[in-house]
Amino acid sequence: MSGHSKWHNIQKTKGAADAKRSQMFTKVAREIIVAVKAGGSGDPANNSRLATVIAKAKAVNMPNDNIKRTIDKALGSDNADNFESVVYEGYGPNGVAVIVEALTDNRNRTAPEMRHYFDKFGGNLGASGCVSWSFDRRGVIIIEREDLEEDTVMLDALEAGASDFVPDDECFEVYTEPDECGAVAKALEDKGYVFLSAQVEMVPQNYVKLETETDIKNMEKLIDHLEDNDDVQNVYHNWEQ
Repeated sequence: MSGHSKWHNIQKTKGAADAKRSQMFTKVAREIIVAVKAGGSGDPANNSRLATVIAKAKAVNMPNDNIKRTIDKALGSDNADNFESVVYEGYGPNGVAVIVEALTDNRNRTAPEMRHYFDKFGGNLGASGCVSWSFDRRGVIIIEREDLEEDTVMLDALEAGASDFVPDDECFEVYTEPDECGAVAKALEDKGYVFLSAQVEMVPQNYVKLETETDIKNMEKLIDHLEDNDDVQNVYHNWEQ
């Protein structure tokens, strides 16, 4: 994963307006509900998927009360908010690989919307598996560099169970096995670290650079429209920004 690209995305998220932040909380809450139901437990110690989503929720500053209420809601009803996980794959301008993870209660609504975005901004929606082969699923924890000592952060991360550590000019990237992301994040949180991002991601194996202003603008618009869709949880791509 390109640290520069990741930092660019985080800066954009950090500057989101209140309306965007509210939408972000809604999306994370949806992930919490699905994680609780899939794992059969509201205890992150016994539900690794839930632990990972809670780490993500804390990274976007979702209040603890909101997290608890959402878990209680998922435990209290078998019928409410029955969402289905769906993954869409396709290409943006100039063959940029794009993966969209969605949680939807209506595929017949979501799929046409995804296809419309890709078609409108110079790309095309592809078949399942058309680009995911070129990504690796990994836990990714991002810590702002600030005045932190690189060696200390690296040692703490490896001690917490991280599989890799990549320093960047503005941040530190901590990588984990997918199922260990929540546990590693919790161990680092206990040491006093605050995260800019903490979640399981699809990390590109290679990157595509866009040269023309038209392609760059179309790619930006494609990402913005996908991320603004209420059903979309995560958007991954191999555009080198």
